Amino acid sequence: MARRWARQGHTVGLFTSRFPGAKTLEYLDGVEIHRAGNRIGVYHQAPRYWKKSLSGRYEIVIDEINTRPFNTPMFVNSGKNVFGLIHQLAREYWFCETPFPISYLGYYFLEKRWLARYAGIPCVTVSESTKKDLLDLGFEEVCVVPEGLSMEPLERLPEKPKVPSFVFVGRLTRAKKPDVALQAFRIIKRSIPNARLSIVGDGYLRKELEHMAPDEVTFFGRTSEEEKLRLIRQAHVIMVPGTREGWGLAVLEANAVGTPAVAFNIPGLCDSVVHNQTGILLEENNAETMAKWCLRLIERPELTEKLSRNALEWSRRFSWDITARVFMSFLRYRGAGAEGPP
Repeated sequence: MARRWARQGHTVGLFTSRFPGAKTLEYLDGVEIHRAGNRIGVYHQAPRYWKKSLSGRYEIVIDEINTRPFNTPMFVNSGKNVFGLIHQLAREYWFCETPFPISYLGYYFLEKRWLARYAGIPCVTVSESTKKDLLDLGFEEVCVVPEGLSMEPLERLPEKPKVPSFVFVGRLTRAKKPDVALQAFRIIKRSIPNARLSIVGDGYLRKELEHMAPDEVTFFGRTSEEEKLRLIRQAHVIMVPGTREGWGLAVLEANAVGTPAVAFNIPGLCDSVVHNQTGILLEENNAETMAKWCLRLIERPELTEKLSRNALEWSRRFSWDITARVFMSFLRYRGAGAEGPP
């Protein structure tokens, strides 16, 4: 979005954390990038950096909230023309990824307290399910801006290998539940012994998963975008368990190469997967139900083809050009008094 807005003539800046070898200030594709602090310290550096280097240069500030916000309403323009961008809430992630008692503090106290300061400012999110969660937390104004897609969808459905193939794409962490995909695959193998599973992504669970995986599972770790899309394109089904998502970009990328999803019915995925049209949302979020539907799609190629064609068409509705345009429409409507909402 930032690059597109810059090409339209807007002055666009990005404040973010530093990393080894990074410049404190550089220009990339017309975007002015400011860096200060590490991944934790950046939140403490933000008020000082705003006052010293950024105040007065920007009419609108978008506070991207990844669990912990920058608290911009406290120090930017007295909170005027500040917008929140919340891709997803943490909620159950606290119990998956943090130890007790931090998990309880985060779920019952920290996240709600951090977000409370934003309840009265206009916010953007990427799915109706996340919007509902925000409204339930007391947010007054939430606009849904569609997720962007960086690739062009295929013109036609690709040929799939004869051997039934599945793919999981994501971080190998407890919240993403790759172990459920692996358990489902072991059930699938009882009916299809030569089935294959590709696992794309890395994380702290990798060694544990490798230890429990049968020979027909291949771990690719982090890959290039090209390799990732090749593996997704070759799969008959992408398996998408999880805890919650903002949207589920892996689903959309899979759809763009003609691969339908069998997914948990959780926030985010319940928006990116249109049940029985572009994929399957499970009636029960467990390995047994995931395996049942994966097997059903292999056994019913006509259903798989229907889902694949619909998924490919569904993916054509999404692009970063559309996302940037809708987001800017909301900013103009809410911040600069345009004629109507997006």
